[in-house]
Amino acid sequence: MQAFQDIADANPGPDGHASRNSGEPGYLASAQYVMDKMKAAGYDVQLQTYKFPYSAFVGTPQFSESAPTSRSFQPATDWNPGSIDGNAVGSLQPAGGIVIPPTPTSSSTSGCTSADFSNFTKGNIALIQRGGCNFGVKVQNADAAGAIGVVIFNEGNPGRTGLVNGSLVDANGVPITSKIPVAFTSFAIGQSLLSEYQAGTPPQITIDVHTINDPARDDYNVIAESKGGDPNHVLVVDAHLDAIFGAGMLDNASGSATILDIAEQMKNVTPRNKLRFIWFGGEELGLLGSAFYVNNLSKPELNKIGYDLDADVTATPNYLIGVLDPAGPDLFGRTVTQKFPSRVYKASTVARDQAVDYLTNVENKNYEFLSPVGTDAISFNQVGIPASGVLTGQDCCKTADEVKLFGGFEGNFEGNVPSFDGGCVDNPFRWCDNLPNNNFDVMTFMSRDFANMVANMAFDKQIMSASNNYKQGAAKGPGLGSRERPAA
Repeated sequence: MQAFQDIADANPGPDGHASRNSGEPGYLASAQYVMDKMKAAGYDVQLQTYKFPYSAFVGTPQFSESAPTSRSFQPATDWNPGSIDGNAVGSLQPAGGIVIPPTPTSSSTSGCTSADFSNFTKGNIALIQRGGCNFGVKVQNADAAGAIGVVIFNEGNPGRTGLVNGSLVDANGVPITSKIPVAFTSFAIGQSLLSEYQAGTPPQITIDVHTINDPARDDYNVIAESKGGDPNHVLVVDAHLDAIFGAGMLDNASGSATILDIAEQMKNVTPRNKLRFIWFGGEELGLLGSAFYVNNLSKPELNKIGYDLDADVTATPNYLIGVLDPAGPDLFGRTVTQKFPSRVYKASTVARDQAVDYLTNVENKNYEFLSPVGTDAISFNQVGIPASGVLTGQDCCKTADEVKLFGGFEGNFEGNVPSFDGGCVDNPFRWCDNLPNNNFDVMTFMSRDFANMVANMAFDKQIMSASNNYKQGAAKGPGLGSRERPAA
């Protein structure tokens, strides 16, 4: 973990801060570090390359007001920049369709049609309320009306009051190419700017956002195979190596270090099934590395993979203990969003139950089942490969029920309740997912739990050889046992 932090510190990104983001030098240095460690441990190692659309902020974007109030808004706290490069200095003017006070449910369609800009003065910055259409549509209409920038504020209904952050896509979900900068902000800030305008003192606003965009930048997966084990029965053990923003020490240097340590400890073990340790890139950008990997396997190669185990965050200080289960709710939406064939689901419960047995019988810990949606494990489930794994959540979205199960506190990085804003990990301008953002006691028991899963599946005789024909109860044995889902 210290090595990953050192790599991030030595390789700042375009924003000037420590980084292990995909497409940046810190990520490639992380991949090289893992490759060197795995080669030294005696594994057969390769670097798989793929292309992806890279985007990053240069420096720290600025959003400020000079009159009638002088204030600078702080990124990730007061506002979030859109991904469009540009600079705008001018008077703020509201678009039509703003609904204040807001109705109990969403009703604003501000900025969704050209009619909302019928009286707009070219050269001004448009103030637009969230609601009614994609953010990119609002920006396109403002651009067409001659706006030099856009401020989009949250609508103000229950659940839609805080800081908003949105994707700039058109009505068809396609990223827009407008060149006017965009600031997303909260209902409270938007309302205060509107009040100033209505008082006859239009706010004087500056939005300054600089970005780098590369439509086809290289990214990498590190793949390391054991020399022993049946090549027709492969166990994939994976973690994503990339960060979301910055050093990415919790998400997911922790999972990356977990599987690296397990691989090194198993270097002198000859498993029944071939072990394939993979560190994926691009997970935070949409599971790019794992999707590229599974989609570029031939059918015979795909059929040789009997199982996947995923370690996605293993050291959260305000932790939960999640075991991946295809039928579980996802971490962020807390709903079951996908269903899988029985042959995928039933086999996935085998390693799931190994994790549960270890947690309950050895570590005396509570647990909950969470969906693989949003993790690299889902890429395997989607092509018919059973999978499980572990995760300890983030510092963004712990529920009251999870506090009852695991202790700690409800809330996010700032202590806000309820809170699903991404906390320290998911926000690009906090630069706080560093080494201290990990609890190594948590990492220890979670890594032991995951290692137990890896060791069991490395010697599995039934699921790995017949995962497509799995029959319930076929793989019961020492260390395996079903557990009911805990109340959560």
